Amino acid sequence: MENKPNHITLQNFTTESGVFYSVLNLSFQVFGPELNTAPIVLVNHALTGNSQVIGKNGWWNDLIGENKTIDITKYTVLAFNVPGNGYDETRIENYLDFNARDIAKSFVEGIKFLEIKKLYAIIGGSVGGGIAWEIAALEPKITKHLIPIATDWKSTDWLIANCFLQEQILNNSSKPIEDARIHAMLCYRTPESFKSKFQRTVNEELAIFNIESWLCHHGEKLQKRFQLSSYKMMNQLLKTIDITRNRGSFEEITSKIDADIHIIGINSDLFFTADENKSTYQEIKKYKNNVSYHEIVSIHGHDAFLIEFKQLDNLLQNIF
Repeated sequence: MENKPNHITLQNFTTESGVFYSVLNLSFQVFGPELNTAPIVLVNHALTGNSQVIGKNGWWNDLIGENKTIDITKYTVLAFNVPGNGYDETRIENYLDFNARDIAKSFVEGIKFLEIKKLYAIIGGSVGGGIAWEIAALEPKITKHLIPIATDWKSTDWLIANCFLQEQILNNSSKPIEDARIHAMLCYRTPESFKSKFQRTVNEELAIFNIESWLCHHGEKLQKRFQLSSYKMMNQLLKTIDITRNRGSFEEITSKIDADIHIIGINSDLFFTADENKSTYQEIKKYKNNVSYHEIVSIHGHDAFLIEFKQLDNLLQNIF
């Protein structure tokens, strides 16, 4: 499964903030049958993810693969890299040039370049799910199923506040990636998750609490494989999800989306709360009947979409 990313060069790309890129590199990977020979599922990666959804370093192996929930003997899986995520050597230093919609626009251009007429599904967790919402708002007929997981169609004040703190750390810390990751882990998990995992135990060798050594380990691990510019870029996208910006009302935009919308929340998510997802569902349900809301029940918070595979499989098996 370790196929190298393919590259598309997007010409004359203007971001929503009016910044012109004469060329923008967009890379992608394909798993399963060749493009346009089977139904295509677009998978959008989250903050530290990339197009390697399955294989040795795949981040969604439990969900996608041969005879898995998304079965690559039946579906073609397509995954783009967010330009600037660092996986394909593309660096974007001016991360403030971009917002989540710009990335959605680049993915739409990539889909057109690959001559894909219609997707079977777009699925993504966290910021990847936010970009999925943005794609559906840009191209309301592009997919049969829209599956945003542990995400929302907008960045809430709470999310923007945490992204603001992340940016402060990334710009001001002497160990920016490590320190930002330590803070982020507190958004991705919950007090109950930490309690069940650590029970206030101590690492005798280091004379610190095990929770502390675990957080340091996650910080160091990310520092080794992730670039500062990539972290800043992904954090900026997380902060700028909003399908209504400069566009019109939420109802106007979502009522045009053809897809069956399957919203999946997590009951303990501190980052993209279940309450926000429920109110999104209640709102859309007023004028669109092909929308559903389901919830993963977990003590683990936001990261549950990468942990609770049995539940996710149950929620998705009717679609796939």
